[in-house]
Amino acid sequence: MLTAAKNSCLYRAFSVFVYRGNKMLLQKRSAEKYHSGGLWTNACCSHPRQGEELSEAVERRLKEELGVRMPVEELYSFVYRAQFENGLTEYEYDHVFLGEYDGEIRLNEEEASEIQWMDMDELAEDLWKNPEKYTAWFLIAAPQVLRRFKA
Repeated sequence: MLTAAKNSCLYRAFSVFVYRGNKMLLQKRSAEKYHSGGLWTNACCSHPRQGEELSEAVERRLKEELGVRMPVEELYSFVYRAQFENGLTEYEYDHVFLGEYDGEIRLNEEEASEIQWMDMDELAEDLWKNPEKYTAWFLIAAPQVLRRFKA
């Protein structure tokens, strides 16, 4: 871990985006989460455990959060810092993954209260019109992911 200003540590994280056709899978974070509860975000996100390969962590969390196994590809990464209303600060080096999936999903209700498949054009517009509905990292990552689907 790298130490940053204001005693925040930079943590490795990942965000998985899942699509089928022209729809993106979103999850609404559980209201019980320690930050960003009740906000919409990408299908799955987390942190690798100490000594765990990033690919292993992604596979583990897809199974734990959504009950799925699927191939994903890493698209890019970015660094962000967000301060939350409860006083926590997140400073993360976030790896963004993308995969296609059209099967059954078994939502882990400790992680998310609901899921939805949202049309990508509608999502792009809603991110711009209603950013308060979405997590900080999703607002950064989603536009770049959505651009991959524009012809």
